[in-house]
Amino acid sequence: MNILVLGSGGREHALAWKLHQSDRVNMLYVAPGNAGTADFVHNLDLSVTDFEAIGEAVLSKEIDLVLVGPEVPLVMGIQDYFKSSDSLSQVPLIGPSKAGAQLEGSKEFAKKFMERYEIPTAAYRSFGPNDLHEAYRFLEELTPPYVLKADGLAGGKGVLILSDIEAAKSALKEMLVGGKFGEAGNRVVIEEFLSGIELSCFVLTDGSTYKILPTAKDYKRIGEGDTGLNTGGMGAISPVAFADKTFMDKVESRIIKPTVEGLKSEGIPYTGFIFIGLIKVGDDPFVIEYNVRMGDPETEVVIPRIKTDLAELLSATAKGTLGNMNLEVLPEAAVTVMLVSGGYPESYSKGYPIHGLDTIKGATVFHAGTARSSDGTTVTNGGRVLAVTALGTDFKEALRKAYGQASQITFEQAYYRKDLGFDL
Repeated sequence: MNILVLGSGGREHALAWKLHQSDRVNMLYVAPGNAGTADFVHNLDLSVTDFEAIGEAVLSKEIDLVLVGPEVPLVMGIQDYFKSSDSLSQVPLIGPSKAGAQLEGSKEFAKKFMERYEIPTAAYRSFGPNDLHEAYRFLEELTPPYVLKADGLAGGKGVLILSDIEAAKSALKEMLVGGKFGEAGNRVVIEEFLSGIELSCFVLTDGSTYKILPTAKDYKRIGEGDTGLNTGGMGAISPVAFADKTFMDKVESRIIKPTVEGLKSEGIPYTGFIFIGLIKVGDDPFVIEYNVRMGDPETEVVIPRIKTDLAELLSATAKGTLGNMNLEVLPEAAVTVMLVSGGYPESYSKGYPIHGLDTIKGATVFHAGTARSSDGTTVTNGGRVLAVTALGTDFKEALRKAYGQASQITFEQAYYRKDLGFDL
């Protein structure tokens, strides 16, 4: 089969890396891809939001299955675009419909959905620009810290957690009236702060049945000890030791089953991944957020631990026969260390040559923000540049391996956190 993966980051590199191992895959394309994917598959110079160009490529390359990596095309309705096209409607696309993608595209929709199906989550209220003073009063009723979430997509930066009430009110005004997050902040969800330890749960569903993928824990803050600004993710570890069978049974019965069944009962087509951001409060799981695709950098630790052929899993998902598949997971732990550009997540420079990639042994390097210069040199092309993933008998061994190999890679102003797993 011929497969097209949409996206350009470490998540897409990891997915393509796994698909490339399948005997079922004939031709594999990534659009637009990066310098890492260019080493073993065909990159296509396409925007993930140019549905017409994607459709033309699918037909000309005789693509049998499309796997959507990032959230934006899903929220924009690429699944619906395919279904509404006579020439594309029979091409399976792994990713939810526009209606299903609201789970990530609208925090308010997700919270109301959880309310309807009694899925445990933080108490909340949502507000628009005309509700500013009412929102202030709601903040005053809460115990700090205060959690403010832009309703729409904000590139992973739309969540603010503030300890001071005046700072929270000021930030709320910036979001609702000042356009801090553009259209994404036209509505804001304010919710109670839950104290606990976070983890990520990943589910692959064909709309009726599902498979629970390995758990992971990622580290969002730029600074060690979880300090500083939020990022897209500075590293990840899988599995999460505290997510034992008892805890995961609660996750499945209280969250996963009602989520999949709720979508089905509302007639919302959903074929693809559900990323459930969880927090463990005491011994109980609560949902922080939904994403409608795999996470990044969590994909870089989850996918290497899956033994089952990914192409077969995706094909079964598209056909509605996922329940017949056996998901095998490697017992080893995986750790990803993310190398980022100096200045990230704020302003940073691009185009620096990357050295040491050819020295890596005992780890896999997934490219996140890289490109090829005119002379063929691999250079930095983003804030998050490379994800170095290693396996070990436990996460401590995997950490040692990943850090050992990450230290071999250099580029100007390179930075990575050296304390991953400190809270485990």
